[in-house]
Amino acid sequence: MSKQFWIFLAAGLAVVALGVAGALYWTRGAHIELKGAIQKVRLQEMDERSAVAVIDFRFVNPSDHFFWVRTVTVTLEDARGNLLEGRVSSEPDAQRLFQFYPLLGQKFNDTLRARDKIASRQSLDRMVAVRFEVPESVLAARKNLRIVIEDVDGAVSEIAEKP
Repeated sequence: MSKQFWIFLAAGLAVVALGVAGALYWTRGAHIELKGAIQKVRLQEMDERSAVAVIDFRFVNPSDHFFWVRTVTVTLEDARGNLLEGRVSSEPDAQRLFQFYPLLGQKFNDTLRARDKIASRQSLDRMVAVRFEVPESVLAARKNLRIVIEDVDGAVSEIAEKP
């Protein structure tokens, strides 16, 4: 192969690499997702077979587009590795929960719920109150809690508790 072939091949590859890098740079804000962390988890026993976890978390929408919440689900990974899905309560139910169980403390944040709209580059603090059909001891001995938030267009974001 001639020297000229290798020069043109290298130049062509450089042009393609610059094109790909430019495309990735200009579309960096097009990926819709929420990034965040769980700040605090408070537990409350409801009866001997069920308990509630109140999860306060902070997140940001780093994209250039709004994130419109379709669903919010919370899963628990117990000490044995089993995954359990909880029932997320509404804002009025969460307010009543704090009224009836003062040991939970103060309600700091609004509940993240379906149809909430998170603007681009917006950072928010929210909470979810979730009922699990397991004793409080199982919740206390958990491996992880995960909040899964789905956008109306299908994008899914996950905020997990740090071990």
